[in-house]
Amino acid sequence: MRVSEMIERYGLKVEAGEGGLDREVRAGYCGDLLSEVIANAAAESVWITVQGHQNIVAVAILREFAAVVISSGNKPDKETMDKANAEGIPLLSWKGSAYELVGKLFSEGLG
Repeated sequence: MRVSEMIERYGLKVEAGEGGLDREVRAGYCGDLLSEVIANAAAESVWITVQGHQNIVAVAILREFAAVVISSGNKPDKETMDKANAEGIPLLSWKGSAYELVGKLFSEGLG
């Protein structure tokens, strides 16, 4: 599934990084402890977190993520959006809980 398809299917909002919407999503990961995400998430994942600071973009670049979804109605700050735009990392937002979105993604085979 491409990031653009995921946006359409789940009603995600693009906050930044529109240049990366054609990236392929091959896995998913949910977590908020950056060191744990770095150690365990696969490349080409969509990462679901509640965090909206600049370090999420750095982690996404390091782990070669397809996109980052900020859940629970949280939003990225301006500096984070600027960094995501510069790097082409899609930052998406989701009003619901991470648990809810993960369940939807997992039920479609994204693990």
